[in-house]
Amino acid sequence: MKELLLIIVGSALVNNVVLSQFLGLCPFLGVSKSTNTAAGMGGAVIFVITLASFVTGVIYKLILVPLDLTYLQTIVFILIIAALVQFVEMFLKKSVPSLYQALGVYLPLITTNCAVLGVALLNVQKEYNILQGTVNGFATAVGFTISIILMASIREKIRYNDIPKAFQGFPIVLITAGLMSIAFFGFSGLI
Repeated sequence: MKELLLIIVGSALVNNVVLSQFLGLCPFLGVSKSTNTAAGMGGAVIFVITLASFVTGVIYKLILVPLDLTYLQTIVFILIIAALVQFVEMFLKKSVPSLYQALGVYLPLITTNCAVLGVALLNVQKEYNILQGTVNGFATAVGFTISIILMASIREKIRYNDIPKAFQGFPIVLITAGLMSIAFFGFSGLI
C-alpha cells in the first residue's frame, strides 16, 4: 500500500507529466483557455490514460512477453490508445455534444498525446505490475488534470489584467507555464 501511495504522489505531483516531464504540452497549452474545457479534457485524459495503462499492461504481460514480441510494444500501445480515444470521442459526441464541440481538434489529439504513450512505456520501463501501472496511469492523468485546470484558472484571471503588449497572448502563457513548472519543482522534496 505504501508503494502505491508513493507512485500516486510521485506521478501526480513530483514528476508531473506536463510540468516536470514536458509531455502533453499541445493540449495543455491549447485547451487551457477556460476551466470548463480544461476539466473536460482532464476527464477524458484520466479515462484514456488509466484504461490505456491497464490494457497495455495486460497485453504486455500476458501476450507480448510470453510470445517474445516485446519489440512490438510501441506499435501495439499506439493502436490501443487510438482505439480508446475513438471510444471517448464517440461517447462525448453522443452524450455531451457541447464538450465535444469545445474540445474540438484537441480531443482526437489525445491519440498522439505523447503523455499517454509515455505513461504506457514508462510502466514497462519501470517494470510495474498491472496494478502499479494502472495506478501510475491514473495518478499521472490526475497530475495532468491538476496542471491544466490550474493553467486555465490562471489564464482566466490574466485575461482581465493589464499586460504589456509584447507579452499578450502566447508569451504570457509560456511564462505562466514556466512559473508553474518552477512551483511544481517544490514538490521534489516529498519523495
